[in-house]
Amino acid sequence: MTRVRVEFIHTCPCCDEYGPTIQAAASRYGDRVEVRIYHAGRDFDYLKTYGPVTRGTMIVNGRKRFDTLSKEIIEKAISEAVGGLED
Repeated sequence: MTRVRVEFIHTCPCCDEYGPTIQAAASRYGDRVEVRIYHAGRDFDYLKTYGPVTRGTMIVNGRKRFDTLSKEIIEKAISEAVGGLED
């Protein structure tokens, strides 16, 4: 089964609300969405792929980057990615 991969790089306390918002939006789609949250300064796995990130950033399927986030933007991005899945 193809899955949507959503990664979020949490860079500062201002980003605290986005992690739970992303997880809530993804949970609507069950196993079709995989979420990974990185914390800058503690997690370093993302650096090799995305380089240094200085602003809270959501990345969908390793390609689409969103660094201006809101609940609506998060929900729309995940919904569109799930809608584009091929079964």
